[in-house]
Amino acid sequence: MALKVDERDPKLGAMAAHWPTIAALLGGTKAMRAAAKKFLPQQPAESNDDYQYRLETSTLFPAFERTCGVMAGKPFAKELTLTGVPAAVEALVGDIDGQGRSLHAFASECFDQAAIKYGFGGILVDCPKTQGEAKTVADEKRLGVQPYWVYIKHDQILGFKTASEGGKVVLTQLRLSETAEVQDGEYGTKTVRRVRVLSPGKWELWQEDAKGYSLEEEGTTSLGHIPFVPLYGLRAGFMQGLPPLSSLADLNIKHWQHQSDQDDSARFARKRLLVFTGLTSDDKVTIASDMALRLPTNADAKVVQGSAESVTVGRSELEALEAQMIQTGAELLVAQPGQRTATEASNDAEANKSMLQRIVENFEDALDLALQFTADWLKVGEGGTASLFKDFAANSLSDASAQLVVTMAQGGLITKETGLKELQRRGVLSPDLDVAQEAAMAKETEPALGTVGVE
Repeated sequence: MALKVDERDPKLGAMAAHWPTIAALLGGTKAMRAAAKKFLPQQPAESNDDYQYRLETSTLFPAFERTCGVMAGKPFAKELTLTGVPAAVEALVGDIDGQGRSLHAFASECFDQAAIKYGFGGILVDCPKTQGEAKTVADEKRLGVQPYWVYIKHDQILGFKTASEGGKVVLTQLRLSETAEVQDGEYGTKTVRRVRVLSPGKWELWQEDAKGYSLEEEGTTSLGHIPFVPLYGLRAGFMQGLPPLSSLADLNIKHWQHQSDQDDSARFARKRLLVFTGLTSDDKVTIASDMALRLPTNADAKVVQGSAESVTVGRSELEALEAQMIQTGAELLVAQPGQRTATEASNDAEANKSMLQRIVENFEDALDLALQFTADWLKVGEGGTASLFKDFAANSLSDASAQLVVTMAQGGLITKETGLKELQRRGVLSPDLDVAQEAAMAKETEPALGTVGVE
């Protein structure tokens, strides 16, 4: 299938189908409201004005965003460590992207965005152009040329081509979208869209103009391969990754819809409607809080109000959804039996890993490859390896969800009382514990602001 330089390859479509939902959830209430009927359908016979009011008063319970933050933070709770990294590469670790960010900080963002939230992305190990001035490694050192890492977002990847070399799949072409700020008149600037096309040993830069896209610049590199490292959440194949928390995202959308229905139900349940019978159009009725009401003979007045039972049922459904979201998020932390090798057969800790641990291991492999590409640019041999903290698996779903409950309570996503109830339900706390009393006592014993950590 022929494609234009700026067109997305259809084989990326299965991944791209998840991205709008995730982007809206990460954008919070404002983004969800902007999406309108995409995630909050208009009810049958609901007027446009009523729907608009319901939409503008709906608020998002940020379970997906907070859970992603918790999961992404676990492997970076301790500093990333390097082994066997050449001195020339190690010298770049404090400013790996050429913009002042350390390798630890850069890797943390990549893991959060690509591995946990969207399930796909990449790292491009690039090197500044030398305009032909650098002929040797010594020339590059004299000019201060050094490679740097660029995080490539999921939606920047437009397409790719591959080949098999030595039994391995390698990239033979990669198209990336990007933007650039250029001069617009004497004082202004404007943003233009570009597409970078990478091939082994060469690159092209196409820029959008009135006719579409035109070749703006091209050049060659000293590498015989494309220095791009794909990042995955759940790896579905080469350059194919899926978000590991997509089920949680779907539940969060459902919660958004049910929360809106619940708010609407509570609003109408609180309203009272005064109904009169036995009156004629000539009868005048005045109602006030400090007045008595006199009705004609055989006339009657009643107050009609929505059922509180429906509000209670709706609240219970929301609480059940929130518990289900906690369970779904916690599944990433539960140790799962894996396919054992001969070496692993006697090591349960190695064989039984959580899904998050496996994602971290794949991410470590990606960092190793990026380090190797950096070493290739510098021509210093082997690039070494990177290691992340991985000792966070739980033995059961109950243990994992308990961890998540505590984290959510600490982050303010749920109240301390709700957190205690959830821990009690999981058997972590005694069933005889008075949750309300315990939460009140805990509040009384909280340290004053500014005194935490002070001896």
